[in-house]
Amino acid sequence: MEHNFTLISTIAFGFGMALILGFIAERLRIPALVGYLLAGIIIGPSTPGFVGDQEIAKQLSELGVILLMFGVGLHLSLRDLLAVRRIAIPGAVAQMGFATILGMLLAEVWGWNNGQAFVFGLSLSCASTVVLIKALEARGVLETMNGRIAVGWLVVEDLATVLALVLVPPLAQLYLGSGAGDTGTQAPLWMMIGKTMLYVAAFIVLMLVAGRRLIPWLLWQVSRTGSRELFTLAVIAIAIGIAYTAEVLFKASFALGAFFAGMVMRESKLSHRAADESLPFRDAFSVLFFVSVGMLFEPKILVDHPIMTLAVVGIIILGKSLVAALLVLAFRYPMNTALTVSASLAQIGEFSFILAAVSVNVGLMTEEGRSLILAGALISIALNPVVFMAVDPLKRWLLTKFEFARKLERREEPFAQLPMSTDRKYLEGQVVLVGYGRVGRRIAGALEERNIPYVVAEQNRECVEDLRKQGKAAVYGDATDPAVLIQAHIASAAILAVATSSPVDVRQMAEASRTLNPDIEIVVRSHNDEESHLLRGEGIGVIFNNEEELAKNMGNYVVERFRPVNQNGYHA
Repeated sequence: MEHNFTLISTIAFGFGMALILGFIAERLRIPALVGYLLAGIIIGPSTPGFVGDQEIAKQLSELGVILLMFGVGLHLSLRDLLAVRRIAIPGAVAQMGFATILGMLLAEVWGWNNGQAFVFGLSLSCASTVVLIKALEARGVLETMNGRIAVGWLVVEDLATVLALVLVPPLAQLYLGSGAGDTGTQAPLWMMIGKTMLYVAAFIVLMLVAGRRLIPWLLWQVSRTGSRELFTLAVIAIAIGIAYTAEVLFKASFALGAFFAGMVMRESKLSHRAADESLPFRDAFSVLFFVSVGMLFEPKILVDHPIMTLAVVGIIILGKSLVAALLVLAFRYPMNTALTVSASLAQIGEFSFILAAVSVNVGLMTEEGRSLILAGALISIALNPVVFMAVDPLKRWLLTKFEFARKLERREEPFAQLPMSTDRKYLEGQVVLVGYGRVGRRIAGALEERNIPYVVAEQNRECVEDLRKQGKAAVYGDATDPAVLIQAHIASAAILAVATSSPVDVRQMAEASRTLNPDIEIVVRSHNDEESHLLRGEGIGVIFNNEEELAKNMGNYVVERFRPVNQNGYHA
């Protein structure tokens, strides 16, 4: 009896080679991601020895994309994304347009027609969400303002790329004739785009209206059984099932479907347990994503077209990054945010592969063009960790060498300090609340119920602008910078409540706060027991990490620390 072990052999060799090369990479102080890519090249068709099944590897990598995007949705709410819409939407659209033009100009130089040039440029414009998430998680900045801007930016890119896929068959019909790709009987372009937008909008509405009620309820019912494996199964089934539904029924994509599934599940009190239970699956299958990228790579392209490959990599790493940084600075965000977002976009990935594959199928792109895109993807993904590591040194170098960089850092920001008309109750004995996300808003609500004055310090400029319009005291900036804490009048504050940030940021805030106000009480949140242990080791205030009741408990604690001293105010 003949047995076919293609699936098992592909997984076995993929994981095995990824483990060996990832371990070697880490020992050489190179990101393990590079090892995973090399593992894919070794088991791919371009090298001798075992050859994995590319179709199976591709489907397994899709599972990695689904689970990773599901995890992102569990950590980022719709409110978080809407909070950065004013920079993410115009920024992503402008950056994609500029990168597409650069790619088109390059393709025109090579003698390609306008249709080929357009899809080639478009393929270079959309970054990989998977690579971005892994990079942000590795640096602990996924849930920071910089991380939310970068993720929001790429979600907009993903939506734009879904619509761009609709353009490929009509473009083939336009440039290659009505018989290209069997596109002669297709509907007009405007009708196809409208239909796609209607499908995507219907899916989003369905998730936000019905999904927000049904999925948390379903998860709660499963948790009541007390079965851990059944709970894990429910989480994975929901993530994959919704992603599949989004792709097949609503013409969206696996990634977007999984992302919205995670955002909806976040409404459940069991969301953090769901994130923990699905983490091993996300990590394992995300490795297969990078292995599958390596399997697609044709090393021969580096020998046959080295200059063309370098030009493609230059557009991806330098061209896209530069325009993204300029756009972020134009929105008056600090240089650190500009450099972080630009590093996030200095690579391409899964949607570029899909665009290239569809374009080849309808005859709008040659195999040479797809090979160049794959080469650019692999090289940019491998170099992306290096690009991220260069952010801080580059910032220091720019500030040291160039006066324009120092002017950008010193430029006047109207929301960087409280207005002169601010009531005195916000300047003495107040709470300084760092972060105005889900937890921060709950704490602020508890303070408002007791008429306890507070000043918000927030990195989201639009959020600060909205708070000012509501008549609330808020300053814009990174609270790890003592200047921001000074503007929040930390020297005369009673409590510093840190509702977001990594342990490193908390330590910097605590040190600066106690230098300016030795008697201040510090209350912080942590994301897990490990963070709590680290913070307690630093002797940092009161720590909360009960995720289900974190916002409520922090708010109640801060309120209880205040007692009325007269009819005019409260003091700790």
